[in-house]
Amino acid sequence: MNKKITFPHMGDYYIPISYLIKKITKCEVIIPPFITRKTIEIGSKYSPDFVCVPFKYNLGNFIESLNMGANVILQAGGGCRYGYYAELQEEILRNLGYDFEFVNFIKDNHVSIINIYKYAKKINKKLNIFKYFYYLINTITMIIIMDSLGKNIRENMGFEVEKGSFKKIQNEFFEEIKGKIGFIKLIKIYFKYKKKYNNCKINKPKNHLKVAIVGELYSIMEPFCSYNIETKLANMGIEVKRFTTLTYLLIVKKFKLPHLLKKGKKYLKYHLGADATESVVLSYQLAQEGYDGIIHIKSFGCTPEINAMPILAKVSEDYGMPIIYFSFDAQDNEVGVDTRLEAFYDMILDKKNK
Repeated sequence: MNKKITFPHMGDYYIPISYLIKKITKCEVIIPPFITRKTIEIGSKYSPDFVCVPFKYNLGNFIESLNMGANVILQAGGGCRYGYYAELQEEILRNLGYDFEFVNFIKDNHVSIINIYKYAKKINKKLNIFKYFYYLINTITMIIIMDSLGKNIRENMGFEVEKGSFKKIQNEFFEEIKGKIGFIKLIKIYFKYKKKYNNCKINKPKNHLKVAIVGELYSIMEPFCSYNIETKLANMGIEVKRFTTLTYLLIVKKFKLPHLLKKGKKYLKYHLGADATESVVLSYQLAQEGYDGIIHIKSFGCTPEINAMPILAKVSEDYGMPIIYFSFDAQDNEVGVDTRLEAFYDMILDKKNK
C-alpha cells in the first residue's frame, strides 16, 4: 500500500511541515483543506463536548484528509492536554470506520525528533541521519524565516500606503518557498523578501496604537480560530505584537522560561503550564513599556490560561492597561468578535487621546 501522509493544520506552518515529511519519507503528502467553518463543524460533531477547540479542529482536519485519500495520520505536539489527544482521536476515527495508520511522535508530552527519524527510516531505507538533519535544519530555517518576516508584517501592515501590499508580498514568499529549495537558497529568499518588506511604503504615526496578543498557542497561531484577529487589528491602524510562534515554541521557550519566571516573580512563583506563564509575565513587561492594550485569547476550557486570567486582571489594575479576553469554541461567531474588538479599540483610542 502506498502511504499517503497527512497532519493537522496550524496557520501557514503546513508549508515547512509538508516539506520535511516529503523529503524524509519520499511519500505523498495530503495537506488538508484550509480550515473553514465546515472543519470545526465536522470535528465538533464527533468530539467530546467539553474538549478544547484545537482537538476539534485537528479531528476535522483528519476526517477531511482521510476523505481525500490519506491513509497515514501524523500527530505531534504537547505542553498541555494536546500531548494526550492522539489516543482518543485515533479511537474516534476507527469507530467511524476509517482504515489508516496513526503515528504519534509525542514523547513525555513533547514532540520527539528521534521518533520522527525512526519512523521515516522505516519507510525510506535510503534515509540516513545526515540527510535527516539536513532536511530538519532546512525546515527549522524555513520556520525561523517565516516568523521573522511575519513579525515585520504584524508591526507594519496596519500602516501600508497601498492596501494589500504586505499580504501580496507574503503570498509571493509562500509560493517561492514551496518550490525545490536548499539551505543557501532559503537564506537568499529571506534577504530578498526582507528587502521587499522594507521597501513597502508605510505611513506610521509616531504615537500609533500598540496592542499585544497573548494566550494559548493554537488560538494565536491558527488565524481561522481567532477569526483573523491580527488582520482586523491591522485594519484599525494598530501595531500588533505577538510572541508565540513556532520558533519560540521549538527553540526559544526552553531557555527563556526560567528568566520569565524570575522577571515575573511579582505575580508568579511557579510555572502555570503551557503558555500561561508567558501570558502573565509578557503582559506585565508590556504594561511597563507603555503598550495601549493586551488581547488575551484561548480555546474554551484551556485550564492554564484560565489560571492566568485573574493574575492578568491584577496586572491590568496595577498598570491601568486595558485587557480584553476572548475564549473561542465551535459556537462562536465573527460578528460577536468584531463588536467586542471595536469597543476595545474605541476604549484604548480614547484612553490614548486623554
